[in-house]
Amino acid sequence: MPPRKIIHVDMDAFYASVEQRDNPELRGKPVIVGSPPTERGVVAAASYEARKFGVRSALPSVTAGRLGPTGIFIRPRMEQYRAESEQIMAILAETGADVERTSIDEAYLDVLRILAETSDADTALNNAVPIARGLKERIRRERNLSATVGIASNKLLAKIASDFKKPDGLTVIPEREKAAFLRPISVRAIPGVGRVTEQVLLGANIKTIADVQDYTGDLRVLVGSFGPVLRNAAFGEDERVLELGDEVKSVSSEETFGHDTDDRRVLRQSLRSQAEDVATRLKKRHLGARTVQVKIRYGDFTTLTRQFSVEEPITEAGDIYRLGCFMLARERLVNRPLRLIGLGVSALTESVNMQLTMKDVL
Repeated sequence: MPPRKIIHVDMDAFYASVEQRDNPELRGKPVIVGSPPTERGVVAAASYEARKFGVRSALPSVTAGRLGPTGIFIRPRMEQYRAESEQIMAILAETGADVERTSIDEAYLDVLRILAETSDADTALNNAVPIARGLKERIRRERNLSATVGIASNKLLAKIASDFKKPDGLTVIPEREKAAFLRPISVRAIPGVGRVTEQVLLGANIKTIADVQDYTGDLRVLVGSFGPVLRNAAFGEDERVLELGDEVKSVSSEETFGHDTDDRRVLRQSLRSQAEDVATRLKKRHLGARTVQVKIRYGDFTTLTRQFSVEEPITEAGDIYRLGCFMLARERLVNRPLRLIGLGVSALTESVNMQLTMKDVL
């Protein structure tokens, strides 16, 4: 089988960069996308200037305000970011490569079928460099944004390569040098190594990928069945193929209130708005959902979720709203003021209308 050529494209500080592009006065300044520190909320994104202060995604806005007192808070414009993402993904698709979109601001490309065949893995990777450079140049010229790119023989290495030199970088991990390249990198860079697993590994004095490569014991004793996967990844082995298409596993919407509330009118209005948002997004993708989930968070940050499944897919906002209200009442979840409420759907499939349409055509 010819050696694979995987390109990972990762937009640089995407939300914040869009805001800096659209408002030149923000360029070079610490931009924090999220609710202001005077309101309850979290950081959605931070520019590189803000990250120097330790501001990062998912931080409470009040904490971000303390870390970066000169930060400029901008409320998220998700529709604008989604629209920008579509423009960028279209540029990637025009290469003719197979594309796996993994989030709003990153994607993998397998360029194997659009380049001349070669039996030498490193030659194959070098042949992919002009495509990567062309993508970076087009994104900068047409969208006035920067992207960092990684090139390697598999998804694991391509992702690590794109994280290696940000922002606006381009890194190739040669196939013959992949094990050596990985050695100084933190073990947290390996997919599946979260905080809990990292603590277990640190207990065995395993801090870097080099420590995994050099470990002479049985990693299964430390991390169970993940052990063989961890060892293979440490040597740069990854057999995952690109997941093509634009599959969505769930759709959700939620609201954090400025003040805890148990006002039924406020809660009902919030749920109606969320149901409309979810239904609109389902219909755009011709999807229906068999499971509806309601999520609530109390003032002490206790978070609960409940879900209810139906046999036939639903698409209408009214159905989603009613199921949400049903679960809230059934579980008596509004027994004290809420900090957050949300609705989501999963178990997605083609909507009934789409199925009927396709059947009629056939």
